[in-house]
Amino acid sequence: MKVIVLGAGVVGVTSAYQLAKAGHEVTVVDRQEGPALETSFANAGEVSFGYCSPWAAPGIPMKAMKWLFMEHAPLILRPKMDTTMLSWMAQMLMNCTSQRYAINKSRMLRIADYARVSLAEVRAETGIAYDERMQGTLQLFRTQQQLDASAKDVKALAADGVPYDVLDPEGCIRVEPALRHVREKIVGGLLTPKDETGDCFKFTNALALKAADLGVKFVYGTNIKALDVENGVVRGVVTDRETLRADAVVVALGSYSPLLVKQFGIKLPVYPVKGYSLTIPIVDASRAPESTVMDETYKIAITRLGDRIRVGGMAEISGYTNDLGQKRRATLEHSVTDLFPGGDVSKADFWSGLRPMTPDGTPVIGATKVKGLFLNTGHGTLGWTMSCGSAKLISDLVSGRKPEIDATDLAVSRYA
Repeated sequence: MKVIVLGAGVVGVTSAYQLAKAGHEVTVVDRQEGPALETSFANAGEVSFGYCSPWAAPGIPMKAMKWLFMEHAPLILRPKMDTTMLSWMAQMLMNCTSQRYAINKSRMLRIADYARVSLAEVRAETGIAYDERMQGTLQLFRTQQQLDASAKDVKALAADGVPYDVLDPEGCIRVEPALRHVREKIVGGLLTPKDETGDCFKFTNALALKAADLGVKFVYGTNIKALDVENGVVRGVVTDRETLRADAVVVALGSYSPLLVKQFGIKLPVYPVKGYSLTIPIVDASRAPESTVMDETYKIAITRLGDRIRVGGMAEISGYTNDLGQKRRATLEHSVTDLFPGGDVSKADFWSGLRPMTPDGTPVIGATKVKGLFLNTGHGTLGWTMSCGSAKLISDLVSGRKPEIDATDLAVSRYA
C-alpha cells in the first residue's frame, strides 16, 4: 500500500520505519526542514518505561491549586477563553480518580513495556547511537509525604510486573553518586532500573536515514493543508505544493493532530502542554547524574546525555504558544543547581516544546471512522519513551495484522 505519515518527529519517523519494514511504500510529510525539529528536538531525554504515569491522578486537583502559588511551580496555567482548553481540562479532572488512574496507568505501562522491547529491536537492527544509557530512572523524594505517596505507583508497577526498588538516601547515592553532595536534601527514592536515556533528536535523525535506505521518501518544508477524503475514505493529503495520493494516512502531528481531523467529526482530545528544557555542558563529571534523576518536588528530569546534562520539565497550559519565559528557565536552573551544584548554567541552551497531551495520559493509536485514516498521537511527555512500541502497533493496524499487544482500548473511539 501507499502510506503517508504526517509528521517527522520521533513518532512519525518510527512509524515510517516500521511501515517500510512491513513492505509499504511510505512518504513522510513535515513543515520543518528535517526530522525532530519541534517537540522531539530537546526533550528531557528520558526513556521511561517504568516511570510512566498519567498526570491525571487522585490528589492532583488539590496539588495543582498549591502549585499555582509556588515560585518554582511544576504547573503553570495561563487560561484563555478557549472552549477546547476548558473541555480538555474538565476531561482531565474527570480522570483524577483512583479507578481511572489505575486503568490509565495500566494502559500506559502496557505500551511502554512493548516500546522497551521494540526499541531494543530497532537498536539491534540498525546499530544507531544516540548517547544512550541503560541505567534506570531515580524518582527522588525530598519529603516523607512524597515517599509515602509513591505507594500507589509501586502498587501499579508490581501489578504490571515492572521491576522497581524503593531506596533510602544511601541507596539513592549508590545509584547516583553525585547526590552525596546534597545528602541532607534526600528522604528516599523509587528506582525503575529498566528505564533508559538518550538524545531523541539524534535517534530520530539516525533512524530517518535508515528509513530512507528502506525506501521511505521524506518531503520536508511542506505545509499540510487538508486531508483528501471522499465518501468516508481517505484518498490522500493536500499540501501547499501538491496533492499526494495514498491508500492510508497516519496522522502523527502531535498537538496539531486535532486541528487536521476535526472537519471529519473526529473529536480528538489532544491539547498542547508546553514543556521547557536546558541543555548544559558538563564541567565536572563527578557532579553530574549518571542517568535520569526525577526531582519529584518540581517534576523536573535531570538527565545525562553524553557530555551534556538535559534538564526538562514543567507543564504550562497556555495554548499553541512557544515563547521562552525567563521564569521557567529560573525553575530549571534552581532544580539542577540544587541537586547537582557546580555546573555552569550560563552556558545552557534554553528551549520549549508543545507536548501533545490526552486527558487520560494514554496516547491515541489506531483507526478512525474515516476508512484508511489512522492516528498515532497524544503521547504527552512520553513520545520518546513510547515511540517504537506505538510505531509497531500502528504498522500492524495499517497492515491489517493483529498487534502483539492489546490495542482495542487505545483508539480515539474510547472517548465516544
